[in-house]
Amino acid sequence: MDVLILAPQPFFIERGTPIAVRNLATALAKQGHHIDLLVFPGGKQLDINGVDVHRIPHLGFLSDIGPGFSIRKLIADIVMLPKAATLIRRGRHDLVIAVEESAYIALVLRRFFGVPYICDIDSSIPEQLGDKFNLPSWLVRLFERAEGRAARGAIGAITCCRALADITRAHAPDLPIQTLEDIPLTDDAPSLPVPEDCQFDVPVIMYVGNLEAYQGVDLLLDGFAAAVAKGAIAQLVIIGGAPAHISALRERAQKLGITAQVSILGPRPVAQIGRYLAQATIVASPRTKGRNTPMKVYSYLDSGRPLLATRLPTHTQVLDDDIAMLVDPDAASMARGITALIDDPSLRSRLANAAQIRVQSEFSRPAFERKLSRFMTEKIMPQIGMAQPNTRRNFEPRPATPDLHRDTWEKPSIENNK
Repeated sequence: MDVLILAPQPFFIERGTPIAVRNLATALAKQGHHIDLLVFPGGKQLDINGVDVHRIPHLGFLSDIGPGFSIRKLIADIVMLPKAATLIRRGRHDLVIAVEESAYIALVLRRFFGVPYICDIDSSIPEQLGDKFNLPSWLVRLFERAEGRAARGAIGAITCCRALADITRAHAPDLPIQTLEDIPLTDDAPSLPVPEDCQFDVPVIMYVGNLEAYQGVDLLLDGFAAAVAKGAIAQLVIIGGAPAHISALRERAQKLGITAQVSILGPRPVAQIGRYLAQATIVASPRTKGRNTPMKVYSYLDSGRPLLATRLPTHTQVLDDDIAMLVDPDAASMARGITALIDDPSLRSRLANAAQIRVQSEFSRPAFERKLSRFMTEKIMPQIGMAQPNTRRNFEPRPATPDLHRDTWEKPSIENNK
């Protein structure tokens, strides 16, 4: 097929959704499809065989758009619509894959050009906006109706977790849905030198990701302080975060009296995530809000280190007691989990080994590609008159075209914004 992917993010930057978009585009191209990928300005250029990257016009105020809702992102979405229409008019696209809010763009394009689309759902927009802005219930319901309309206009949906699949199924009960969990980012781990800023002689509890409130890093800090107060000897290492969040976290550690036991390193390149995780004794995901599973969880599971996580749906749709230490989202439970893992090497080994086995069977790159191929072949291609791959016309990969709107490369950092 000729596929147009609409991805309303800068590309490529080391952040949750752009990483997921790269994985999707790469896997589809590997399976023989040609991809036109339309993205925002910003990020570094990637050359992926079979993928042509296009960008909306590089207007100065639309550069460096961050994750989540903003007026600049809304304007960029509006600018994306005519650019997407131009690509469809010029091409022979069989399918549009619309990431996040670009499903509304794809809905409009289908009315004008008749090209079917798939929703690629990495988060529930009504839920995200409701949590962030404390919207009144009537406005959340309005956004939910719009979300449902976009789902019912699609011929299929891809979600990153079961919770989002359930939301989508509630909107469109008969819609074919495929859950594609994220892929671990730990391939480089043990072969590289130990980072100089992460060398400790005591057990290390490590968190990697952004420091937004929903990630629960304050809870982790409180639980760690309680464990230290009861005699636990360990170092808490926190990687990632914006300057304001880092400053607030350091103040909290000082008030708790654990400044010496807490190392807040700030952002580090995602390419080095394996190096840092290899220095951990325990890895932690203390998230307290949201439904989608954090991308970091899959790298944690593949790290060979035991995972400590909150017993909430954001985690339990992927994790269970066989592969992780699950605790209630309160400081006392977090402290008990930390202490149990520090004191019991055999427990750490059992959880870590079981987690790696689960990753290889369900969350590896081959598993991702297998699920995607089966979904496209069995559920999507028959709907658009292509019963078997590559029977409509011969496919010859086109070389990647130069990006005339390429932005300057920005240093990637370990931030899980998905």
